[in-house]
Amino acid sequence: MSNDSLDLAASLQRMRAAHASEPMPAWPARVKRLRALEALLQEHRGEIAAAIHADFGTRPSEETELLEIFPSLSAVRHALAKGRGWMKPRRRLADLLFLPASTELRPQPLGVVGVIVPWNYPLYLAIGPLVDALAAGNRAMVKMSEYTPRFSALFAELVARRFQPDELLVVNGDAEVAQAFSALPFDHLLFTGSTAVGRHVMRAASANLTPVTLELGGKSPAIIGPGARFEHAVERIVFGKMVNAGQTCIAPDYVLLPRAQLDAFVEAARATAARLYPQPGDNAQYASIVSDRQYQRLTSLRDQAVAAGARAVALGDEPADAAQRRRLLPTLLSGVNEQMAVMQEEIFGPLLPLLPYDSLDEAIAYVAAHPHPLALYLFEQDGALVEQVLARTIAGGVTVNDTLYHIAQHGLPFGGVGPSGMGGYHGEAGFRTFSHLKPVFRQARLNGTGLLNPPYGARFRRMLSLMLKRG
Repeated sequence: MSNDSLDLAASLQRMRAAHASEPMPAWPARVKRLRALEALLQEHRGEIAAAIHADFGTRPSEETELLEIFPSLSAVRHALAKGRGWMKPRRRLADLLFLPASTELRPQPLGVVGVIVPWNYPLYLAIGPLVDALAAGNRAMVKMSEYTPRFSALFAELVARRFQPDELLVVNGDAEVAQAFSALPFDHLLFTGSTAVGRHVMRAASANLTPVTLELGGKSPAIIGPGARFEHAVERIVFGKMVNAGQTCIAPDYVLLPRAQLDAFVEAARATAARLYPQPGDNAQYASIVSDRQYQRLTSLRDQAVAAGARAVALGDEPADAAQRRRLLPTLLSGVNEQMAVMQEEIFGPLLPLLPYDSLDEAIAYVAAHPHPLALYLFEQDGALVEQVLARTIAGGVTVNDTLYHIAQHGLPFGGVGPSGMGGYHGEAGFRTFSHLKPVFRQARLNGTGLLNPPYGARFRRMLSLMLKRG
């Protein structure tokens, strides 16, 4: 066992001991921890945005504030407003034959939660699960991504100023540290990242029977229905694809659209991109690709598709030093097919394949025949068609007539299904993910259970006959 593994195991043991001394934190203790997160976010907004910008090469502070700081603060404030109510036992009626007994579900913290954070939204995808875990009364260890080293170091420093190491601990390190982290016997482990890595995380967690929540991704389709407001649909899809340069787990991965509208989509997308991000190659409000490795992966996907017969339309002019600055233009790809890598793996960048269809049934069948995506986007005004798509497709979450924003709803759980993940969190759903809803049966002083005691005579048989009829 390495020194890093020993240190992680020792940290977990300290947290377990601290949790054992306070297994059911009162609401004021939870408020204190949530307020500490809130202060961290409010007081260090500029430093956070600057660190993430430095890690990406270019990441506009406006996008960091809109897509990371705002939803993080909103999650904290929602938990502060609702958390006391989430903690209350849920009263239930006992089954008729057991009255006047009573039952309840009592939310209880699991203990110590592990969170593995990806590089694409390193603040929000750390804070989001932390808010839920802390509101539920847990302690937490967080493994940050090695691909955002400046922000990861800053976050560790900021957390250490406000939390005791047996309350909340930030861990940094390479893939070996991540592997050791995922093998720890947490009471729950939440991982956000690729499906391939998710398999390794789940395999490591299974050795300890650690429950997991996996937020993975996949190829999230956008369907433009025959009755869509077409210009609006194009704008929202382009926005969803260009924000953070498409490095978003729920970004539209490809578009299914009526065949007759293919050329119109290209022209409308070109105009929309020019309006939202003029000259994206040099626009400081358009993010860079996070690393050389990711940039090369994306350009390879694009070039392989073109070599196999696809048509690429870049929405802007590429600067001469694009590769050095990892500036990848948003690019539409038409004429793609199933054999191309760009249609087989999650893109996670500003490439957008266009798949024309001849009927909405064809589009629905295409989605249904492929692995369940993390998100699905549908643009359509006909309510019956919307219901048809919702009924015949499976996805982790859906936004109708927009993109991305289902993730920002505190009343909705966020998570995948099948290959795109398992479990969910956010708001009360997250509180429940990181709690054990302990069933409690309270027997009344006067009750009839003695009638079921042996020896089994005529009275017992009468009671059993009654129970079987009512059951």
